[in-house]
Amino acid sequence: MSRTPLAGVEHAPARRRAARGAAAAALGLVALGLTGCSTSDIPNQLQIPDPASEQGERIFHLWQGSWVAAWAVGAVVLGLIIWAALAYRRRSQDLPAQTTYNIPIEILYTVVPFFMIGVMFFFTARDESKLVALSDSPDHTVNVVGFRWNWTFNYVDENVYDVGTPTDVPTLYLPEGESVRFKLTSPDVIHSFWVPQFLFKMDVIPGQTNEFEITPTKQGTFAGKCAELCGVDHSRMLFWVKVVSPDEYDDHVADLKAKGQVGLLETGRTTESVTGEEMGRTTIGGDS
Repeated sequence: MSRTPLAGVEHAPARRRAARGAAAAALGLVALGLTGCSTSDIPNQLQIPDPASEQGERIFHLWQGSWVAAWAVGAVVLGLIIWAALAYRRRSQDLPAQTTYNIPIEILYTVVPFFMIGVMFFFTARDESKLVALSDSPDHTVNVVGFRWNWTFNYVDENVYDVGTPTDVPTLYLPEGESVRFKLTSPDVIHSFWVPQFLFKMDVIPGQTNEFEITPTKQGTFAGKCAELCGVDHSRMLFWVKVVSPDEYDDHVADLKAKGQVGLLETGRTTESVTGEEMGRTTIGGDS
């Protein structure tokens, strides 16, 4: 009695050729798509703010590279799905060739993800270590005090301060091209110091001083806010950051001294900065 071979077995060489062709076409499309991408177009596509500091540039490139890697992986996966659908589509009612395992493919889809994760981890760890590094002698030091419900900016080296209220938004002045170390403190609850244009934020925690450094690279006025839900007036904890020339920065320091805002406010508050309803919430209402 003769045996009829399983359907599809006799077509294995043809299927292999078709599979190789489809895989090559998919990889070609991926390469073509990536070569057509211009890095100058990516910021607009990702809707990420243009960085205004040296550290922001590093974060931007990490974000940019992560998206390019994600697009490449997605394109390869989509290509493999299309290839599998075309190469192994149903051609007859006969039972196709059965395979219980494929060692090379199983090794491939185990090793490749580990390799991808390792690459992403390397670049993330490398950039993170640079972003949190502190220099021995920064050009300026600013103590940022987050309190319910606004901010105080102590210019430590100049021994002057500026303080805001929910109805009087303060402005933090920074000199372009000069490094600034931020020391973040809070007398009450956890806040978070965030300037979107710097692509960086850090929590302001009671009983703990968090520090980081930036070097502004672009003059302009940028919005800042609290990025931690800290209580009833969280949404009103706003401030401005104004990056100016070193001469304009010196003029601002002189203006603060002329106004009598000399010294450092450890708690951040003055009788003028938290009054009326805000004072009642701070002393009676607790965190909410």
